[in-house]
Amino acid sequence: MRNFKNNFRRNRFKNHSDRNNHRSENGKMINDLQNNSNFIRKNVGRNNHNASKLIEKYSNLAREALSSGDKILSENYFQHAEHFIRVLEAKEAQLNKTNILKDTIQKEEKTKDQNNTNTQEEKSLETLNSTEN
Repeated sequence: MRNFKNNFRRNRFKNHSDRNNHRSENGKMINDLQNNSNFIRKNVGRNNHNASKLIEKYSNLAREALSSGDKILSENYFQHAEHFIRVLEAKEAQLNKTNILKDTIQKEEKTKDQNNTNTQEEKSLETLNSTEN
């Protein structure tokens, strides 16, 4: 018995060897993994935005497993929860770091603006004094 129907369903002739290569506007190949490019994973993780929900989920599962008497499964769930706690802390640390940088930049800009206004006022006072004399 010959079964050739399944052969047509496969994508035999599709070339997946250039998944990280794209063509630019002028037709040249661009590689995402070049040495000078900043490689950032596009699919960082499905659950990073739901870390707090996943912490709650795995903690509840761990408590439920512990109440049913399965200590090993409970410990497994607690380890999952701990992982997402670390993910959430890293995300918050990164957010705090960017906020601190923004605040320092804003403070520096304010001091520069104040210094500029002070020097402009001094110059205007000097010109007034020199014209009066």
